[in-house]
Amino acid sequence: MLNTTLVHIEKDGAYLMMHRVKKKNDINKDKWIGVGGKFLENETPEECAIRETYEETGLTLTDYRLRAVVTFLSDEYEGEYMYIFTATGYTGEIGECNEGTLEWVDKSKVCDLPIWEGDKLFFEELNRDRGFFTMKLRYEGEKLVETDFKLYN
Repeated sequence: MLNTTLVHIEKDGAYLMMHRVKKKNDINKDKWIGVGGKFLENETPEECAIRETYEETGLTLTDYRLRAVVTFLSDEYEGEYMYIFTATGYTGEIGECNEGTLEWVDKSKVCDLPIWEGDKLFFEELNRDRGFFTMKLRYEGEKLVETDFKLYN
């Protein structure tokens, strides 16, 4: 199982989203996701979130929190434990990203974009802001076939 991070930077009622259109052989091709990526050896979730955010956006996170751990299972791809963060503080300027196009998207419109079906579920929970949660999402191809959810507050 891979360990990854996903960071949703918030500003003025919008999330900074990446439209994945630049990377070849991309599991997320043409989808909209937050920023983040795979852990490096000996890296904590927080270190990964900070590093990946800087690499993909040019921004340095200053105020962020771990909101969830999502377990992704698939019949086509390696399993993944994804640590989801939201961030409201950062320094720097958004730069060019070699994996996709970065754009601020109103929170109410994110689920109208081409995103993974399971992402809609965790976005709904992030927006409810009821506390830390875990979620299991199992896919067959791109079809979501199983979910499980647990809220910790």
